[in-house]
Parts: sequence; structure tokens; C-alpha cells
Amino acid sequence: MGVNLAPLISEYKEKTDFSKLRGWVIVIDGFNTLYQFLTTIRDKTGRPLRDSSGRVTSHLSGLFYRNVNLLKFGIKPAYVFDGPPPRLKMLELERRNKIKAESRQKFEEALARKDFEAARKYAAMAAQLEEYMVVDAKELLRLMGIPVIDAPQEGEAQAAYIAMKGDADAVGSQDYDSLLFGAPKVVRNITLTGTVKYPSKGIEVKMEPEIIRLDRVLEKLGITRQQLVDVAILIGTDYNDGVKGIGPKKAYDLVRRYGSIEHIPEVWGKLDMDLVREIRKIFLSPEVTDEYDLTFSTPDYEGIMRFLCDEHDFSRERVKKALDELRRALSVKSLDQWF
Repeated sequence: MGVNLAPLISEYKEKTDFSKLRGWVIVIDGFNTLYQFLTTIRDKTGRPLRDSSGRVTSHLSGLFYRNVNLLKFGIKPAYVFDGPPPRLKMLELERRNKIKAESRQKFEEALARKDFEAARKYAAMAAQLEEYMVVDAKELLRLMGIPVIDAPQEGEAQAAYIAMKGDADAVGSQDYDSLLFGAPKVVRNITLTGTVKYPSKGIEVKMEPEIIRLDRVLEKLGITRQQLVDVAILIGTDYNDGVKGIGPKKAYDLVRRYGSIEHIPEVWGKLDMDLVREIRKIFLSPEVTDEYDLTFSTPDYEGIMRFLCDEHDFSRERVKKALDELRRALSVKSLDQWF
């Protein structure tokens, strides 16, 4: 879900394009990306794509074709996946699972009355990432020569840490949480381009890559990273509900005026300060590891064909065409030097 910081930082986003990101190592939030593909790549009834064995393949389709394009542009993606969630996040996950269960029931009801527009909306809201899907995604990435990193806890925290150390040029994520975790640069829309449909909202949005620089955001807002975290806590995060009646702009004004949550009279008695300190620790001192490998390798072209076409019934013609294009792109000397 992430924190709604958009109203505060929208004007500080920098539009860019893939050609300007050539040579960048971008660490991407794996779970976030898989959910994007699961919710957007579906048939007209709202059902996800499946192979002949009934296994969902929407995420594999998105992951394969998007990464082929990134590699063709000379962008070096790496994917980090969540470990066990922090204690505070369990309540949020329980809430989301309840919504998904309700949405699944509404999806079946919409299908029964042949209301496919409603079915697609509820299907997207009911999307569930199962363990085998994650296993399949990691295997595909490995075959493509793309690094996979398992975080000890929050994937976005680990991605931000890698970027902060200088081992990556940016974090790739749709959420703004990466800024709270300290990512120096965040690239949004790296895995979604063109016009993307959001069935649950009933809208289409043109997606173009954009860069957010943490130092510029903090400078323009005139606050520190810890104060930005306090703004997020007032709005609501994956670890708390926020304070009723306080949106992004009001939260920012209060933090600017009083310095920190402890000194804001409007929220006295409305926030548990032990909870506030625990959330600050999650964002400012998260569980991360130095045990990761960002080595890129030559794609296993035959292995990809077997995995996608033989095991998951992808079109051999389409996959081969994509791989031929990738092979030609990676034969360029500047790209070949990666391996």
C-alpha cells in the first residue's frame, strides 16, 4: 500500500526515459512488482493468465517482457524480495487479507451475473501472491541472469540500503516508502510503461519513468528524513492508521511548525508514543543485510524457453522473438561488458 506522500512531493518528480537510465543498476521491489502484474495482466473476465496445469502466469509474463525491455535499454535490474514482516505489519496484512476475501466473493458474484467490468475490478482487489508464484518468479529472474536478493525483513528497506551504500544507482518502486527508508534516488514506473489500466479504480493512467531524489525533496520541504517519517506516521503507514482528520499537507504543516510528533498538541493522546518510536526505528534503522550479490550473468536462453514454453505454455514464437531481440542487444560491446 505505502504512504500517501504524493501531494507533498509530486512537483519534485523528474520525468525521464529509459535511454537516460542506461547503465544504471536499479534495485526493484520484487513483491510490489509481482502484485502490479497480477492485478493488471488479466483476461476480459478479470481472471489471471494460467498455464494448462492451472498455475497463474500473469506475473511471469509481465516479469519476462518488462525485463527484456529493461535489459535492451542497458538498464541493469536486480530484485529484492521481502523476508518475514515486522510485527507491526502483521495487523495490516490481516486487514488486507480480509479485503481480498470479500473481493473474491464479489468477483464470483459479478461473474455469475456476467458483469465483467465489475468482475475485473474485484479480481484486481482480490489478487493474492502465493508462494509458488514467488518461487517461479525467482527462477525466471535467475535464468535471465538477473540478481535476486532475499531481504531479512522489508524488501524496500534492503533496496534502499543497497542504494545508500552506492552498490546501486537507484531503487525502483511505486511506493514512497523507499524515501522513508533512505533511498537516495527512487525511480517510479520502471516496470510499468505506456497506458496501464487499474481495474479496481476503473481508470487508465499513462505511465512514464520518473525520478525522485531524496535530498532534493528534503531540501525543498525544509525538513529532515526523520521529520518526513513523522509526517508519514501522522498520515498512516503500513504499521499504523495515522491520525483521523490529518492528511499529507496538514501533517507536513504540523511537523514543520512543531518539529516532531512529541511536540504537536493536536495529536496528544491520539498516538501511542511507544508505537511512534517503534515505527521510526523500522524506517530509520531497519533490519538489512550485507550478504547480497549483484552479479549479472548471461541469460540462459534455452533454459528460459524450457521454463516459459515447456513448463508454462507460453507462445514459443513470442518468447523466441523477445529472446532474439535481447541477444542482439546484449551483443553490443558496452552491454556485453556487464558479464
